[in-house]
Amino acid sequence: MKRITIAIDGHSSCGKSTMAKKLAKEIGYIYVDTGAMYRAVTLYALRHQLFNDDGTVNKPLLKDHMNNIHITFRLNEENLQPETYLNQECVEKEIRTLEVSNHVSPIAAIDFVREALVRQQQQMGREKGVVMDGRDIGTVVFPNAELKIFVTASAEIRARRRFKELEEKGMPADYNDILKNVQERDYIDSHRSVSPLRKADDAIELDNSHLTIEQQQQWLLEQYRKAATE
Repeated sequence: MKRITIAIDGHSSCGKSTMAKKLAKEIGYIYVDTGAMYRAVTLYALRHQLFNDDGTVNKPLLKDHMNNIHITFRLNEENLQPETYLNQECVEKEIRTLEVSNHVSPIAAIDFVREALVRQQQQMGREKGVVMDGRDIGTVVFPNAELKIFVTASAEIRARRRFKELEEKGMPADYNDILKNVQERDYIDSHRSVSPLRKADDAIELDNSHLTIEQQQQWLLEQYRKAATE
């Protein structure tokens, strides 16, 4: 089968990263978690006090810092899972906190942030054999990807999944706060002026509200095989 580019887009907390990681591992492709890249920028901004007192982003200051933000992915040798590195520091756990979740959408809506990260993403995917997930992979980063998937699920189900994930990690979590966060992110992601979240015209939609991980992985493999043999 030919090597292709796979773009997986969709709403927050749909399990895009989990399915993309598993698919990449199963077919021997490189996985790039673009959402983690925006979370890493958000973490950097929080650490360097680049948010104003009202929660908005100090854009001039952040713009001055962008050349200092370098994001890479490395495979954890113990569990064979990719981890996010911010300026050579593994920040995989830090970028998954609710504090980062509450601040990531304003960061992701900034044009110069998206432009900088899209350049990094396109550089990572210059060769075929890549699986990327995010909000605008099929529409902006790889508009010519051979396989595009758009994932969705109800806000309530996504909030329950996120709550369970944080609970299992022993991290503090409140379901109502998480649901509010999911709904707010949906609105911001869909209404931002730069690269708003939308389904690409040629993307295949997957509503995984009531699918098991095994069922959706089987479905993904079938779509991959079709696209790689066309």
